[in-house]
Amino acid sequence: MSPDTHDTLEMAMVRSSGLDTLLHDLTDRAVQEVPGAAACSITVRRSGRLLTLAGSGGMPGGLDQRQYENGEGPCVEAARTHAEQYAADLTAEERWPGYRAYALSVGVRCVLALPLTVEPQTGAAINLYGTEPGSLGGSRGAARAFAARAADTIGVALRIERERTSVADVRTALLSRSVIDQAIGILMAQERVSAQHALARLRRLSQDRNVKLRDLCGALVARVGGTDGTSTPTPRTTTSPRTPPTPPTPPTPRTPPSPRGQ
Repeated sequence: MSPDTHDTLEMAMVRSSGLDTLLHDLTDRAVQEVPGAAACSITVRRSGRLLTLAGSGGMPGGLDQRQYENGEGPCVEAARTHAEQYAADLTAEERWPGYRAYALSVGVRCVLALPLTVEPQTGAAINLYGTEPGSLGGSRGAARAFAARAADTIGVALRIERERTSVADVRTALLSRSVIDQAIGILMAQERVSAQHALARLRRLSQDRNVKLRDLCGALVARVGGTDGTSTPTPRTTTSPRTPPTPPTPPTPRTPPSPRGQ
């Protein structure tokens, strides 16, 4: 690995607009930095399942997915055992028979899978593929150095993603709380009950109808507000102020009679 690889990786993270872009940058960089690598992918375990987060340009489709489906293969073993897996020539490889046949069918002859230490994720690997037998044998040192640096960068990116997800979850929770409070207020006004009784009734309705409390309250608020098209609150009729009576017209003054004899 060249001396400026660390700076290049950090700059890739700065330039990236998100985790996906960053990971694609890393896989492309691995192909450039590790001699003999024709393609690269990154595997991380999430919710108990191994997933390919990114693959470089020229990555044959299904290489990793076939391993996940069969539960065997170099990247599965590297993520599971945290041990490096290397197959110099798949034509002579006896491990992973299902995967081996598929990889050979798409032109892969050499595979190197390196475990990644990415906390708090458990089980991750960077996978390098070569099209010639032994093409990655002389590059294992460079691949290990790259994997160590990539693990640090991926860890930062995943932490940022988790923080963003946490913020979104908090925002959703606050919105849900607001809708529930509005529904409680509606029941209090309509049925003249306390907030505690209104919430208890909403919870019973939620359980009886097998509907989430948030969704039930949202429907109630929308219905009362007329935003769902089912009903529109009838506006209260306001009494116009009484018009004051017209004052009587003052009588017309009488014209005095003319003097006689004139």
